Parts: sequence; structure tokens; C-alpha cells
Amino acid sequence: MNTSAPAVRTPGKRGKMAEKGYRKLIVWQKANELAYAIYIITKDFPKDEVYGVTSQLRRSALSVPTNIVEGYGRQGKGELRQFANIALGSLAETEYLLDFSLKLGYFSQENHNKLQGLRQEVGNLLWKFYKNI
Repeated sequence: MNTSAPAVRTPGKRGKMAEKGYRKLIVWQKANELAYAIYIITKDFPKDEVYGVTSQLRRSALSVPTNIVEGYGRQGKGELRQFANIALGSLAETEYLLDFSLKLGYFSQENHNKLQGLRQEVGNLLWKFYKNI
């Protein structure tokens, strides 16, 4: 057994990015952190929202890191760029749903500020990532 082989192999030739894996991407790490934080905070949303705002907010937030992963697993930069673009759209949806949830009183202004701050950080990183692909 070759112990020096990478734990995650990605097909295609993408230089350094293929060698490091998506887990090394700061943009993915922050997007993953945001999705996790949203999953935790939505546990306290009203139970009658489980198929409404709760579900939609979780899906949009989780879509950001998963689209980075899916694009990263594809064969070329064009596809990676397409999935990063989808992640940008999901992040915009997340922003709206966080604002809407605050308006409904589902969490505090303090929690909203923390989540929106993290969302903005992810947005800045994701935009730079998208432009540099």
C-alpha cells in the first residue's frame, strides 16, 4: 500500500489546486462554517417553518460549499467557474433569507449580524475565487 498517495484524487490537470484538494480552499472552509452555523441556529426556528424558511435557508447555505466541491471535482476550469457562479447565487439567496428570518423574529439582531458578517466574508472570498478561475 502506497501511503504517500493523496487521500483525495481529483481527475484532470489543474496544477496546484488538484494537489491540495477543496478542503484546503479558504473559501470552502468559510462557506462550510457558514452552512454549519445556519444549521445550528435554525434548530430554534418555529417547528411550523420546518418545510418553509428553515428548509430553504439551510438548502441555500449548504449549496454554497457543495457547489464549490462539485465544481472542484469536475474536469476543467470552465465547469469549476460555472459551479462557483451557482454558489454566488445561493449565497445571495442566503443573504435574503437571513434578512427575512430576522424580520420574522426568528433570531436576534446579534446573531443576524454574526451570520451576515460571515456571509459577507464568504461572498468576498467567493467573488475573488470566481474571478481567479
